[in-house]
Amino acid sequence: MRLPDYYDQIPSLRLFDPLAAMLGAARDGLLEYHYADAVKLAGHSCPTVAGAWLLTRRALARLYPDSLPLRGGMRVELRDAQAAGTTGVVGNVMGLITGAAGEGGFKGLGGRLGRANLLNYGVQLPAEVRFTRLDTGASASLSYHPERVPPDPSLPGLMQRLLAGDADDAARQTFAHLWQERVRRILLEHADDPAVVESLD
Repeated sequence: MRLPDYYDQIPSLRLFDPLAAMLGAARDGLLEYHYADAVKLAGHSCPTVAGAWLLTRRALARLYPDSLPLRGGMRVELRDAQAAGTTGVVGNVMGLITGAAGEGGFKGLGGRLGRANLLNYGVQLPAEVRFTRLDTGASASLSYHPERVPPDPSLPGLMQRLLAGDADDAARQTFAHLWQERVRRILLEHADDPAVVESLD
C-alpha cells in the first residue's frame, strides 16, 4: 500500500483504553492512531477527514492536558444530523479515535466500559462539535473552517473533467496531487491555526 509521504509527518494520537487493557487487546491498554488509520476507515483523504482528525486532536489536547486521553471516556456530540453533508464521515473518524459509538456500539461489561450512545448527532450546539469527559464533565466545543485554506483554482475544473470521464492520465494525476496538497496544508501548516480549528468555549 502506497500512501502520500506527508502522512508520516502528521503526529499520531495516543490514548489509554481500559477495555483494551482488560481484554489484553493492547499492551498496557495503549492505542496509537495515525492519520492513515482515519484514511483507511473513510477510504479517502480529504479536507473533511483532515478536519475530523484535527478537531479530535485539539479536543484531546484540551481535555487531557496532563495525561493520556481516556478512550471510551468521553461523549462526542455533533450539531448536524448524521445524514447531513459529510457529518457521518466526521463522526466515524471521531468515533474511531475516541471510542464513542452510537446506539449500536459496545454495551459494556457488567455495566462498565460501554461505548454505546456516546456519539450523538443533531444536538443543539453553538459549535460544530462538543467533546465532553464523562469523569469530570469538562468539555471542548469546536468548529472547523476548511474554506480558510482554499484549494488551487484549477481544482474545480479538473474535478468536472474527472467526473465527466474526459480527463487523461496527466489531468488525473494533477488533480490528485493538488487535492492532497490542500489536505497536506490543512494538516501540517494549519494544524494549530485558530482560524481553521476554532475553539468556542
